[in-house]
Amino acid sequence: MVSRSYSNLLDLASGDNLSFGRVGKRLPRVMTVAGIISELDDENTNSVGSDVPSSVSQERMIIVGNQLPLRAHRRSDGDGGWYFSWDEDSLLLQLKDGLGEDVEVIYIGCLRENIDPSEQDDVAQTLLETFKCVPAFLSPDLFSKFYHGFCKQQLWPLFHYMLPLSPDLGGRFDRSLWQAYVSVNKIFADKVMEVINPDDDFVWVHDYHLMVLPTFLRKRFNRVKLGFFLHSPFPSSEIYRTLPVRDELLRALLNSDLIGFHTFDYARHFLSCCSRMLGLGYQSKRGYIGLEYYGRTVSIKILPVGIHMGQLKSVMHLPETESRTAELRDQFRGCTVLLGVDDMDIFKGISLKLLAMEQLLVQHPDCRGKVVLVQIANPARGRGRDVQEVQSETYSTAKRINETFGRPGYSPVVLIDTPLQFYERIAYYMIAECCLVTAVRDGMNLIPYEYIICRQGNEKLDETLQLDPSVPKKSMLVVSEFIGCSPSLSGAIRVNPWNIDAVAEAMDHALVVPESEKQLRHEKHYRYVSTHDVGYWAQSFLQDLERACRDHLRRRCWGIGFGLGFRVIALDPNFRKLSLDHIVSAYKRCRNRAILLDYDGTMMAPSVTDKTPNPEVIGFLNSLCRDPKNVVFLVSGRDKKTLTDWFSSCEKLGLAAEHGYFMR
Repeated sequence: MVSRSYSNLLDLASGDNLSFGRVGKRLPRVMTVAGIISELDDENTNSVGSDVPSSVSQERMIIVGNQLPLRAHRRSDGDGGWYFSWDEDSLLLQLKDGLGEDVEVIYIGCLRENIDPSEQDDVAQTLLETFKCVPAFLSPDLFSKFYHGFCKQQLWPLFHYMLPLSPDLGGRFDRSLWQAYVSVNKIFADKVMEVINPDDDFVWVHDYHLMVLPTFLRKRFNRVKLGFFLHSPFPSSEIYRTLPVRDELLRALLNSDLIGFHTFDYARHFLSCCSRMLGLGYQSKRGYIGLEYYGRTVSIKILPVGIHMGQLKSVMHLPETESRTAELRDQFRGCTVLLGVDDMDIFKGISLKLLAMEQLLVQHPDCRGKVVLVQIANPARGRGRDVQEVQSETYSTAKRINETFGRPGYSPVVLIDTPLQFYERIAYYMIAECCLVTAVRDGMNLIPYEYIICRQGNEKLDETLQLDPSVPKKSMLVVSEFIGCSPSLSGAIRVNPWNIDAVAEAMDHALVVPESEKQLRHEKHYRYVSTHDVGYWAQSFLQDLERACRDHLRRRCWGIGFGLGFRVIALDPNFRKLSLDHIVSAYKRCRNRAILLDYDGTMMAPSVTDKTPNPEVIGFLNSLCRDPKNVVFLVSGRDKKTLTDWFSSCEKLGLAAEHGYFMR
């Protein structure tokens, strides 16, 4: 798949011989130490797929994310110090299960708490020695511009298909916020440099907060083994192209060896952007998708993340889970519970879900007094007026529904807007007949996966709910077609969340589906979710990353470009500079010569406004045509009339107009 055409490379070296040894200081700064990089799909090599055991377990893995998988707490013993603990809910910590016990993992990221500069050295030392974590300390102002500014006001809305058509709809592009974003990515790169062994370590970068980090790492080490996974949606090219720094982000991602997405649609949109904006083609070969980028092949990975089965099942066995499940069983006795679990933000579609519940009660009066929607609204991760508007609409809609259809002892909507412990959420999963996800756009959403595993239950929870252990378990899902987990849940009822009537009918259908069908759907989903957990996802990604990097030492590479325009050009090991003396000698020896010339960009510089050939060009062509050994053709995309008028004085010159459609 790697291109063997190396055009415009002669300017990479001076003199007749192209040297790939260590570059001296006399070379300009855009040049870096020559290295070697692999050809991913060499026809003469054996393919290594994700089902082949990986040797990554013998390497060290550096995992880079916006936040470290840690919780920070102030000591209460009076010394004012800090103590830290693992954040068991962090995906970055959970994915370690897929790496093997003998893998050394180093984490790089920010802390949730602001650490005073006088304490940062001690904290950094403690985290490195105790947790193998390297903190990136950011000033409050820089962090605000980076995270709440560029990430949450510009990238996050755009990636969820929200254009800043007015100042109230997302943030207009702000160059200072972009500069803060780049500065933070540079700080993260410096932290990676402190701990990396570039010849051996693998680096895995996560999510849209660090999209330009691959460029900084590739610029430092041409042969760095680098993977990137995007956990948010990637929008269509028509949306993405509105971003003023669209090319910079695309080129930065292409400095990775492997880029991962949750769904095929996200990957397809990314490939389309690369094609339309950068003119890059891609191929699918032996089950892998690869993008050609300056002689390198950047691999594309499509695999949705999973949940942490061990953590979920361990919480299900807690006594607190059992007791809370019993309380909820008694609280909702005689009612069928529909459950929604969402963050309080504009893309989760909570208000649409409430409107569908209202429509269900209007169209199906028999559901009144019998069906309850429990909506758990987690605190919003972002901030701003849009979050306040979502909260206001959610509260007012829930209040209206309860006032219209409620009665003493029955509220059709139970809105929970306070943080819940994980065991409490599991208890709600256990008593819910159906789980509803009506997000209008979401990168993945693991709530349906958690619900399915919880509905499988265990011996104690079955006893609490008075379930017969010999009867197959059941569950029902109504999910938006715009979320990343939807394609993997083929037994779910998929809906367009904007169609309120359709969502209401889907909710009713989920209630009346025969028990046997609920059991079959649950069995199908449970089989997939339980086998495609977070460990499987991490192991699969890292095996493909190893495949993408396995031959780094076989390929010669050259780094060129300034700033975010930096890229690595990969050369075949047998590449040699074409000698001008050799060209002249071969030209003189030939008895017959076919000379095909392009016009725009070759005979006429792209920067020239007037493309009409000057007398010098006409004279050059006539000189070639007068040689009886030469057959000269000019091949162009221009129309035949233009070429005929321009080159009428070149009688022996062949013309191929409109890319060969017309010939003279």
